[in-house]
Amino acid sequence: MRLQYPPEIKIIMMPCTGRVDIIHLLKAFEGGADAVFVAGCLEGECHYLMGNIRARKRVTKLKKDFTQIGLEPERLEMFNLSSSEGPKFAAIAKEMSERAYKLGPSPIKHELRAAWLAEHPEAKEAS
Repeated sequence: MRLQYPPEIKIIMMPCTGRVDIIHLLKAFEGGADAVFVAGCLEGECHYLMGNIRARKRVTKLKKDFTQIGLEPERLEMFNLSSSEGPKFAAIAKEMSERAYKLGPSPIKHELRAAWLAEHPEAKEAS
């Protein structure tokens, strides 16, 4: 079975989500990502013991920081799933792609964001 997920999803594989640092997440946004998600193993089943728990804490902290600086925390998410849950991964990828589309371009991309807001005045009222 070949899994289908949106083509704009870029996968960066790491040995463990515990290796994902806040700087990696920020670099993804700086590099042009409108949304980022971390997909880690199920809680309690980390091969490296607590890597996924560390990753969840980092994601949660950065989401709080996003709120304080005026970025939508919905642009960042952490999901736990097993490697055998390919269809669930594809569904998560689709969900995050749709979420990014609804949120529009990241405020970091000033020109694109301004053009998008001009085309979607209802989004300006919501933010």
